[in-house]
Amino acid sequence: MIDPRHKILFEPVKIGPVTAPNRFYAVPHATGHGHTQPNGSIALREMKAEGGWGVVSMQITEIGPDADMANHPMDRIWSDHDVPHHAKQVERIKQHGSLSAIELAHGGIRSRNLSSGLPVLGPSDLPVLRLEVPAQGRAMDLSDIHEFRKRHKQAAVRAKQAGYDIVYVYAAHDLSLLSHFLSKRTNQRIDEYGGSLENRVRLLKEVLTDTKEAVGDKCAVAIRFAVHETSYAQAMRFDGEGRDVVEMLAEIPDLWDVNIAGWPSDSASSRFSEEGFQLEFTSFVKQVTSKPVVGVGRFTSVDKMVSLIKGGTLDFIGAARPSIADPFLPNKIKEGRVEDIRECIGCNVCVSCDAYGIPVRCTQNPTIAEEWRRGWHPEKITKVEGKPVLIVGGGPAGMEAALTLARSGHQVTLAEAEKVLGGRVNKESALPGLSAWARVRYYREYQLQQMANVEIFYGQALEAQEIAEFGADHVFLATGSTWRSDMVGSCLLSPVDTPKDVRLLTPDDIMNGTKLSGSVVIYDDEHNYMGSLMAEVAAVQGCKVTIVTPHPMIAAWTDFTLDQPKIVKKLTSLGVDWRVNEEFEAFEGSSVHFACAYTGERKTSIAFDSLIFVGARLPNNHLATELKKHMPEENLSVIGDALVPGLIQAAVYSGHRMARVLNGEDLSQADFKRDKIEVL
Repeated sequence: MIDPRHKILFEPVKIGPVTAPNRFYAVPHATGHGHTQPNGSIALREMKAEGGWGVVSMQITEIGPDADMANHPMDRIWSDHDVPHHAKQVERIKQHGSLSAIELAHGGIRSRNLSSGLPVLGPSDLPVLRLEVPAQGRAMDLSDIHEFRKRHKQAAVRAKQAGYDIVYVYAAHDLSLLSHFLSKRTNQRIDEYGGSLENRVRLLKEVLTDTKEAVGDKCAVAIRFAVHETSYAQAMRFDGEGRDVVEMLAEIPDLWDVNIAGWPSDSASSRFSEEGFQLEFTSFVKQVTSKPVVGVGRFTSVDKMVSLIKGGTLDFIGAARPSIADPFLPNKIKEGRVEDIRECIGCNVCVSCDAYGIPVRCTQNPTIAEEWRRGWHPEKITKVEGKPVLIVGGGPAGMEAALTLARSGHQVTLAEAEKVLGGRVNKESALPGLSAWARVRYYREYQLQQMANVEIFYGQALEAQEIAEFGADHVFLATGSTWRSDMVGSCLLSPVDTPKDVRLLTPDDIMNGTKLSGSVVIYDDEHNYMGSLMAEVAAVQGCKVTIVTPHPMIAAWTDFTLDQPKIVKKLTSLGVDWRVNEEFEAFEGSSVHFACAYTGERKTSIAFDSLIFVGARLPNNHLATELKKHMPEENLSVIGDALVPGLIQAAVYSGHRMARVLNGEDLSQADFKRDKIEVL
């Protein structure tokens, strides 16, 4: 039953010739399926429609071969050949009462055209906006612009034929030809499409008008526009040209989908942004246009959503990451089950998948992208004949396994050695900027506490003999992992004997409360977020801090989660000295020597009081080894970091997957469905 306070979220909203059933809007985002894996794409978005999102959107959909995004698996509507799978997507979304939207796009000088072999096109003769792509864009002449408008209009007609309710014109994230024409940085033309803002906005206005003419009788036309750029020279600002563009085009589209650019700003992680962080830049739009407005900002608070609608800031609550973490967020609000929402933690593991061109993953939702290939549902699991199951370890893997097994009908006992559940989640969420990560624990612990077939024991460090005598039909060991202190990491694979007079610490020591003083060196041979956090902790404690890595970048993997530049900026602001391309060589007295990662020649010697080594981790599997002496191995499953250390997302997925294995699902290596490739 809808809480009266939340009824406004379920009002229908008219968008041009169509009407959305509520104010929940799943905005376009990449899923990693693209045009080669349509069944996965269709099932993922259908799940959002089933979960109650009033509008469900496709990701960037390339309008032609010269918009080829190469290693990023985008969707395509190049020709009539592509229409049938789009029609199937529309059909599956609409059967749940939702509107379907498609984001037509040309990447401009963000395109690569590596597979199509065509020249990259842009407003000016400039390099492709990816450092690792050795290519340039060619300045479009007037015939190129005419051809682009023609192809965009043809793509819009195909979208209409497929049955889409909303057709997007895309000018956002610095990922669009239209945004490149708008920007002073990338538009250096001196003709009628360059120079003044009126000239730079000309092509966007023409394409909007073209699209309205092509589909406006049946489809709403939306514009996705970045009203503010945060990282660029000659940036468009919300209190300058960004606002001017909205005023110039205010009444042309049927809907405004507004955000900020570039993508690292728009999809900022929770480490560097709060819920609703974009509102200071986008809230003006509703004052300028009479058309409905959708905005994003990793919204998870229902009260916040209501206030934005009532306050006239937005007409729709837009979401990408929150709709991944919980596709059923709208229905849970509608049914008065707000406490059952799996809130997005803003870790950006989903975002990282885009760099690899793989189906999206999520720390909170282990079923995402498994809807078709494995048949997993985020809210439903097959009931089985229940068995008594013991889970040892209440971290992310143990909690997820317990929840999945309990929902299946098993009698679950969860034993945790600490006085609280959470494991590594508790420790990591206490680090600077990671408080939202505690939601991994909060959601699962609350759910488990409501279930009659779950018993939780806190402060119970069980031994092998006790586990064997417990009498469970099956035992899951989720005992986590320990950070190594022997200098073994990504680059150095052989252990180093540390001199006894060296104060060598690990992240475990720091997260367990060890204090720091004096000169601190962090040697990061893991290359994810932890090394930078150790540097931040040490700097806040007043230490002189140097972070060293053999990689060419500080916290290199966080470039995939869009955090890396912000991490370097943060460390620099804290006075942290950082050094790259230097690998550990040796300890000598109170100093540590580093050598050039390329030549092997000694490069740096640093005196220190404490050295924090961030490298590999060892699974805590000694209990599993001992337990195999007391019980049949087939009755034992090791999960999460105790099986293989990894991301928190991987631990959650491991717990979920192995729970399904116990339920009888065949999850062998080749178990999932794959899209068939047509051989001609």
